[in-house]
Amino acid sequence: MWLELDVARHLQAAGQNFQLQVALRCTQRNVVLFGPSGAGKSLTLRTIAGLLKPDSGHIRLHDQLLFDVASGVNLPPQQRKVGYVFQDYALFPHLTVRQNVAFGLHSGWLNPRRSSRHEQVEHWLHALRIDHLAQMYPQQISGGQRQRTALARALAPNPQVLLLDEPFAALDHDLRKHLRQELETVLDASSIPLLLITHDPQDVDVFGQQVVHLAEGKVRE
Repeated sequence: MWLELDVARHLQAAGQNFQLQVALRCTQRNVVLFGPSGAGKSLTLRTIAGLLKPDSGHIRLHDQLLFDVASGVNLPPQQRKVGYVFQDYALFPHLTVRQNVAFGLHSGWLNPRRSSRHEQVEHWLHALRIDHLAQMYPQQISGGQRQRTALARALAPNPQVLLLDEPFAALDHDLRKHLRQELETVLDASSIPLLLITHDPQDVDVFGQQVVHLAEGKVRE
């Protein structure tokens, strides 16, 4: 079991209440969190990444405690060694592809230099076949190329887990199929465990070694 999660969080917005109460134990390398929009899938990823603090519970990744109310543990996102690909990719428009990928390895207030080179960055640019785009900006490349850039940025720091939030939702059918195959190849080569959230049954078929159904903020059998 590489991830153990048992958390609760109450949220309120625009007069609506939502209760997230998720218990999850990941025993296979590729785990799919499946459910409709509004089920709490993205909120669950955000708690794992440290972007949303639960009201109660704990999160353990491999042998490290990331969060635990009882003992007061709450590691900041940069210490959790989590690779996160947002649904909209969240690339920095003022940075080149290479700079975006390097950002995951960067510390300090200044952005990575345009001329800088890093072995891990160059490795993933090449592995995901975007090295020829390295000096271009996100608005100059296609949706599939932006998806590869976001994936390379998440993988460059050698994370302990890869979290993907509806990674293929914005792509057309043929490109989805192609990038699913590419992601499979990357995962097989790196052995990094995956937690992918989706409402697309095709993602479940391809990556669902373990499938968890989430609805209305809770895991359903």
